[in-house]
Amino acid sequence: MGAAAVAACAARGVRAIGIDRNARGHALGASNGKSRIVRQAYYEHPAYVPLLVRAYERWRELERTAGTELLELCGLLMAGRPGSPVIDGALRSARAHGLAVEEYDAGDIRERYPGLCVRDDETGVFEPAGGYVRPEAAVDAFLRCAERDGATLRFACGVRSWSADADGVAITLDDGSTIAAARLVLGLGPWFAETLGSLGAPLAVQRNVQVWFAPSTRAYDLGRFPVFLLDRDGLPAPVYGFPDAGDGVKAAFHGLGAITTPDAVDRRVDPTRDIAPLAAALDGWMPGACGPVSEAKVCMYARTPDDDFAIDLHPEHANVVLCGGFSGHGFKFASVVGEIAADLALDGGTALDIGFLSLRRFSRGSAPANPRSPQA
Repeated sequence: MGAAAVAACAARGVRAIGIDRNARGHALGASNGKSRIVRQAYYEHPAYVPLLVRAYERWRELERTAGTELLELCGLLMAGRPGSPVIDGALRSARAHGLAVEEYDAGDIRERYPGLCVRDDETGVFEPAGGYVRPEAAVDAFLRCAERDGATLRFACGVRSWSADADGVAITLDDGSTIAAARLVLGLGPWFAETLGSLGAPLAVQRNVQVWFAPSTRAYDLGRFPVFLLDRDGLPAPVYGFPDAGDGVKAAFHGLGAITTPDAVDRRVDPTRDIAPLAAALDGWMPGACGPVSEAKVCMYARTPDDDFAIDLHPEHANVVLCGGFSGHGFKFASVVGEIAADLALDGGTALDIGFLSLRRFSRGSAPANPRSPQA
């Protein structure tokens, strides 16, 4: 989100500086793993759909500007029982916004993807416009565009402290140097917990594991098989994954892992704890997908109490923009979040509807219950 924001600000002709506590291209947050799902029939809430439509436009703009292919729209198959949050939510969003989706019963899914193990009581929603974005390439494209437009980028040097008043903001970095600016955008990922927590928006940092398997069949190759999201009874959490584009079938549970902190997260991948349950879930859906493990990585979800984002002006400092709590489903929005951050920082507001993401919902006594609460 920080890379997208600095690129959007620089594109508008202002002097911008981007600061990252880690090295350029690091894999320590939630922006790595070769693929991140993109979709518009958003089961989480229809209010996200207009932002996603704009995000797709912005991704295509970034592809043209950076000369890099970022989106692979190979389709998305969502499967589960009728009435499940994924199925009902996707259909609700599609109908509310006139999105093109196809509804399947179990027989339809078996006919289209004969290798899958589909239960008789499961249905599917196929979104042709679904697919994935390449996160490492996307972050690199944002940074290259920011530099091309005159931004200064600082890496491996975090922010020690910042302060703001009506005259601007003052930032002190870990190396003791200082920066004076008119506006500040904070996009701190899982390192946002202290800042958002102090404003009444507690942030839970959750450890999640992504695994790549070498399949024993070509049935799951890119071009033959889509991205998928399975919300199946009996699983500890929904499981999602990607077709084999040369690195194997990638899969993960959505929102299943220990609560931790970004600096203490266990980055070791344990075969029994982390891989075996996922392999069992995947084998019950995609026979032949779970060959030898070729790679596994730990990433982090920064989860708000309701799993919706927190994007707003700081309640005490109108020249500070907050972008956080992306709760494991935010990367697809990075292109539009960068635009929103620039709008808020430079104009004090945005034409895009982000009212449902305001910090006001976390006012005492008003925070909604979280139906997808973090699991230990």
